[in-house]
Amino acid sequence: MNGLPFYVEQGQGDVTVLMLHGVGGDHRAFAATLPVLVQAGYRAVAWDAPGYGASKLDDECSMPIFAEALRKLLRHLKSPRTVVLGHSMGGMIAQETFAQGQSGIDGLILFATSAAFGKPGGDWQQQFLQSRFAALDAGLGMAGLAPILVGGMLALGTPASVRNTALAMMSAVPEPVYRSALASIVGFNRSAELPLIKVPTLCLACNDDKTAPPEVMYKMAEKIAGASYRCIAQAGHLGNMEQPTAFHVAVLEFLKQNFPL
Repeated sequence: MNGLPFYVEQGQGDVTVLMLHGVGGDHRAFAATLPVLVQAGYRAVAWDAPGYGASKLDDECSMPIFAEALRKLLRHLKSPRTVVLGHSMGGMIAQETFAQGQSGIDGLILFATSAAFGKPGGDWQQQFLQSRFAALDAGLGMAGLAPILVGGMLALGTPASVRNTALAMMSAVPEPVYRSALASIVGFNRSAELPLIKVPTLCLACNDDKTAPPEVMYKMAEKIAGASYRCIAQAGHLGNMEQPTAFHVAVLEFLKQNFPL
């Protein structure tokens, strides 16, 4: 992509928390988190990944394109210390960028994500893509796909307002972007690079998350030297929106311990 990805920024300070959304989101996924981080004294930034929201994309999505865009933004922000908080696909982008070296990432919060999804040519992966694309192939568009997927991401009892926000974000993702982004996730595998992560890291799971189950994130934490693990109760794949208080407590405890102001 040419130029910088779009981002929103609040606050000032020597520690920047850069938030990366998932495959069905955009910067609005962290709308509630931005002011909480600012109040705690951190500089808070949330991006739109290439192809999402106001960020331009000249080609199909791919992990290399996402990683290059993140590196550009990191250089642009010029922060003395940067913690990247990546949710789902965003966590994969953070891992990919870190694994490629010269990242400018000083800390990681890997949230509801995984280190590997599978091989592009695998039968299960192809079946997964077909199931996700079925509504699109039937002509329902992203607005028709969103209700099918969002319901399975949320824990029981999630407020309707959270569901509506998640639906609005996913419905706004351009169909070609969603298709290529999901295809890039299916082929993602950075398991071998987990032991190479040498920065403070929090692996943050949600107990009702079927997309990135707690046991998967716990195993990730075991492979990263010194990593901590936390699990948010009564939350599905969108735990930052479903249980914002618990999410913010976990994030701030990690930041204050490892990146004091």
